[in-house]
Formats: sequence, C-alpha cells, structure tokens
Amino acid sequence: MPKNYNVLNEEEKEVILNKGTQRAFTGKYVANKEEGIYTCKQCDTPLFQSNAKFDSGTGWPSFDDMIDSNVKEIPDEDGMRIEIVCSNCGGHLGHVFKGEGFTQKHTRHCVNSISLKFEKNSYE
Repeated sequence: MPKNYNVLNEEEKEVILNKGTQRAFTGKYVANKEEGIYTCKQCDTPLFQSNAKFDSGTGWPSFDDMIDSNVKEIPDEDGMRIEIVCSNCGGHLGHVFKGEGFTQKHTRHCVNSISLKFEKNSYE
C-alpha cells in the first residue's frame, strides 16, 4: 500500500479493503448534521458534501450526490447491487441505489461511516 494512504485499524480494513458492511445505526456519521465535507478514510479524497446528505432511515449515512467523479460505481458480481468505491484508492464505501424516491435526484449513496472522515466547515 502506498505510504501516502492513512493507516487503517482492523475494523476499518474489514470494511474498506475487504468490502465488509458496518452494522446499521452504529456509525458515527449516521445522524451527523454539521456542515462540511466527507472524505475517504484511506486516502482523504473528498467524496460527499454535507448538503447532499439526507436521512434515509436505513441506518447508514446517505447522500444523493458525490463530489466530481470521486466515487466510482462497480456492479456486484451477482448483479443485484452496485458497489461504490473511492475513485482514487479503490476503498469500499458502500452501495448506490437509484429510483427509490428519497430525494429529487432519486439516488442514495449508502455509505459505511467507517469508510469516511468528516471535515467540518471552518468559517474563521
């Protein structure tokens, strides 16, 4: 792994590297309503703006838009879901679901909190 990547603990490795899933309603960003940017835990790439976050009631942070093309979609092997990964490092973020109607964009990036870091906006 390149030296510029952040060191991950075992739980983070299980989700980010081994495509695991954090249990619903256990992540620290599920209820976060602060303004800022969510970045990749492994490489610090900006992934989601806080104004794209919404409460889907599913137990994971949900976003209806990503920053630029920093999130890549990859169909799961079984064809049932679409995995989302960081475009820079390939770290597993979660899955994307389309057409559910939660927002006007009809897109829900369902993300594991453990795959993210949050940088609060600073207006100093």
